[in-house]
Amino acid sequence: MRINPVQAILAAVVILCAAGLSEALRPTELLASTQRAPDLEKVIPKQFGQWHLIPNVSLVTPSEPETYLKSELEARIYSQEVTRAYADTDGNMVMFLVAYGPVQNYRLKSHLPEVCYGAAGFRVSAKTVAEFTYQAGVAPLTVSRLIAQKERRFEPITYWMKVGGDVATGVFDRQIARMKYGLQGIIPDGALIRVSTVGLSERASYELQDRFIHDLLEALAPRDRKFFTG
Repeated sequence: MRINPVQAILAAVVILCAAGLSEALRPTELLASTQRAPDLEKVIPKQFGQWHLIPNVSLVTPSEPETYLKSELEARIYSQEVTRAYADTDGNMVMFLVAYGPVQNYRLKSHLPEVCYGAAGFRVSAKTVAEFTYQAGVAPLTVSRLIAQKERRFEPITYWMKVGGDVATGVFDRQIARMKYGLQGIIPDGALIRVSTVGLSERASYELQDRFIHDLLEALAPRDRKFFTG
């Protein structure tokens, strides 16, 4: 088939323009360089309200790929991960994880319960979305809920993601948030906050988790609370 020279030239121009536009719109500024995240180990209290820290409790976490962050020295330096377990005065225990990165990358994606629990051999239920009111007069926090099961372990989970200053509950709205920042030339930071329980029914688990999240957010200073709630 003979190619029309005019069509070939036009196609080349379109390709070059698209490449130039893509490069011009490529985000270059790290949000984390202008809005430093708090030191999570310090700002998350080890005792608050009716809750106290329980040492030496293992949580489900993802394994790291060998190539993770080898080309992202700044992200390696400033990434944070906090894993803890707390119990209330009645002995009810919750497991708590926060994973933060200055760049939305594999690390945060791998911490999604659908991914890390599945990789650990758990069966993960379909996700549901709920609204959680943590403070009067403030917009509720949108959270995701699902259940991970492995043999006799039954673990309801509540989690949410932060992309920059936005709260996201799944891949689609996380991508929308990233696109919004990208159009401003900004690479957003991100965090995943996860709370889970074992040994309780689904309803009792979520009620306990809601109480824990409420008490934790109430115990934080307003500036630090904003990191969790957007």
